[in-house]
Amino acid sequence: MFDWFKNRKKKQEPDYDVTNLSLRDLNYGFIFDYDMKSWVVKEVYEYDWGNHNFSKEYKIDSGDQVGYLSIADEDELVISLTNSVKLSQFDEDIMSEVQENKKPPRQLHMGGEKYTMEEDSAGYFRDCIKETEDWEEFVNWDYYNTDGDKIVSVTQWDDYNVKAHAGIVLKEYQISNIIPGQTS
Repeated sequence: MFDWFKNRKKKQEPDYDVTNLSLRDLNYGFIFDYDMKSWVVKEVYEYDWGNHNFSKEYKIDSGDQVGYLSIADEDELVISLTNSVKLSQFDEDIMSEVQENKKPPRQLHMGGEKYTMEEDSAGYFRDCIKETEDWEEFVNWDYYNTDGDKIVSVTQWDDYNVKAHAGIVLKEYQISNIIPGQTS
């Protein structure tokens, strides 16, 4: 009987090396430093792009700012930090273009910056925190500015649900001091 209590209290071992954490290990509750702020991972999303190609996105919060940290492992990490933006912030009428042509324009303009479409992908999305394996289908278009340091993503979830995110492209070294958080 005492063995039963002993085994029950035993915590599951983490699937990462706590002495050598990287962005590949991020998960719910983790904390990291970026831009002289500490950020907490509040939500975790997974994207299935087909052919065993997956990426993760994390809703992060610094206390005074919320953003989305996207990480794709394509031989090296492709990292971006974005925020939701209204479609009305673009010079182009994205919604009309998507409804008429099944895709947004080849170029977008926002805040005096020109973005050019570099990638279009269809895939599946799931919220990793929810206790479900339901995947939601979507189409995504990624745009970059001329320098390649700013990104805009336009995502179509259904005929009348189109969202946009805009932000910056990061390098792995810009994120530091990754520590696991409470996962109760």
